[in-house]
Amino acid sequence: QVQLVDSGGDLVQPGGSLRLSCVVSGRFLSINAMGWYRQAPGKERESVAEITSGGYTNYADSVRGRFTISRDNSKSAVYLQMNSLKSEDSAVYYCNAHVVRSYNWVPQEYWGQGTQVTVSS
Repeated sequence: QVQLVDSGGDLVQPGGSLRLSCVVSGRFLSINAMGWYRQAPGKERESVAEITSGGYTNYADSVRGRFTISRDNSKSAVYLQMNSLKSEDSAVYYCNAHVVRSYNWVPQEYWGQGTQVTVSS
């Protein structure tokens, strides 16, 4: 089995910073793209940032310039550095990974359990 464990969510004041972490564990051959999504109450889950196995990144317009996604392939981990946080960034954040588990090399999508980020004074 493959598990994604995300952490780092907290209550932070507007303008503050947080760093989210997600570690992939279990038996697998490789990890392709990884990313972070978020879901606020009453809204659909949306993509925040993604990073390919080669390090190419892409961001939602709402976070570009404030958030930075990175990964450590040696640790099977992905991170999201969030700076200049705004109240509208409040949501449950989920990590996502496309994991190859067999030699057909077809990736399967996995999700973390979610970590709450609340931006409020």
